[in-house]
Amino acid sequence: MPQATYHFPRGFLWGTATAAHQVEGNNTNNQWWQWEQEGHTNGRSGLACDWWSGHWREDFDRAAETGQNAHRFSVEWSRIQPAPDRWDEDALEHYRAMLRGLRERGMSALVTLHHFTDPLWLTELHGWETEDVVPLFEKFVRKTVGALKEYVNLWVTINEPNVYALSGYANGAFPPGLNDIKFAVRVEANMLRAHAAAYRTIHEVQPEARVGYALHYRPMVAKHAWSPLDILMRNIRYEGINMAFPSAISTGVMKTPVGRLAIPEAKGTQDYLGLNYYSVDTISFKLRNHRELFTHSDYPEDSDFSDNRFLANIPEGLFDTLKWAVRAYPNVPIIITENGVEDADDHMRPRYLARHIHQIWRAVNFNWPVRGYFHWSLVDNFEWDRGWSQRFGLWGLEVETQKRIRRPSVDLYAGICKENGLSSEMVQKYCPEVFGKIFPE
Repeated sequence: MPQATYHFPRGFLWGTATAAHQVEGNNTNNQWWQWEQEGHTNGRSGLACDWWSGHWREDFDRAAETGQNAHRFSVEWSRIQPAPDRWDEDALEHYRAMLRGLRERGMSALVTLHHFTDPLWLTELHGWETEDVVPLFEKFVRKTVGALKEYVNLWVTINEPNVYALSGYANGAFPPGLNDIKFAVRVEANMLRAHAAAYRTIHEVQPEARVGYALHYRPMVAKHAWSPLDILMRNIRYEGINMAFPSAISTGVMKTPVGRLAIPEAKGTQDYLGLNYYSVDTISFKLRNHRELFTHSDYPEDSDFSDNRFLANIPEGLFDTLKWAVRAYPNVPIIITENGVEDADDHMRPRYLARHIHQIWRAVNFNWPVRGYFHWSLVDNFEWDRGWSQRFGLWGLEVETQKRIRRPSVDLYAGICKENGLSSEMVQKYCPEVFGKIFPE
């Protein structure tokens, strides 16, 4: 049996990722809380992981004790600016305490400024539907970065703007629940303008900062390679979901399925590229699915499926994602800002984790500039419209008691973090069924 270790460069970031609304609890002043109360989600966030009352401390201890040297979390706009004319200094001090907690544990921080949630007062002003949001977001960013910059210099402006726009305005799964592709494009364009404004503001407030955004990237293949319609639908969906933000960062022109928008201020506004990768979509033509531009997305029937068949374990897609990134942005550092799988009993996560880490090592071995990996997530959390039906945490959570449950993947990831690499011994112990795929004879 082969014995080897795939090592990563010194200084590689190993962490987990979380988002404020999904872990803090009682975020009652944003549009997602309201959406939950109206019955649109699978359960309600409630206390979530109870971080706002201090449970972040024990979870940060768990992360540090298992070798993680970084953590990605987001700040909640509605806590920091509960009304248009009011700032909550106590909320900012809460986030400073969290950042000090990371530093005390020897961990670096990656802070996201917008992760899907908006203050209710912003929603009442039509949120991201008008360009009026841009100076409002810029004002929030200036205040927040000024308050937190002592402890962090790595920022995500906006998480998954493509998902926010499409899920809220094209397929209706997120608030406000609209089904209008033109509205979705307008919202994503305004998020792009806000990202560009935030990028410049952060560098003004903190010149040494490194600023990017987190793109949800989905590699896609036509279901039937012989079908011109499937190929066409694949191309339309790929451009519509993946390429709006990246095209504008490259050229200052945002490409969408319904036209192009010139947003010149966006060109070049990233110091690194954040990538959220989960799986590969198989695309086909579906005449009745007008909400998604007559496309349908699924996975091959013989896939290695997660709980509820929500994800398929296709690690090669992560390598293809990184290949796209280095071709699109030569010499731009890359951080995997999210990657993970729903798996309540942890039967799949070990092989999913090991095989995806192996694909990142392949990329690093080509000298591609991958600088870090953040697993989604540290602990089970409230998964938006899917609520508590999905369990993405290395650590399990009993929602009613707030008890944490140590899954075997905790120890696999701890071994990777502490070794700064993936060894044959780890794979043999935690997921021997994929040993030959990672360490071939």
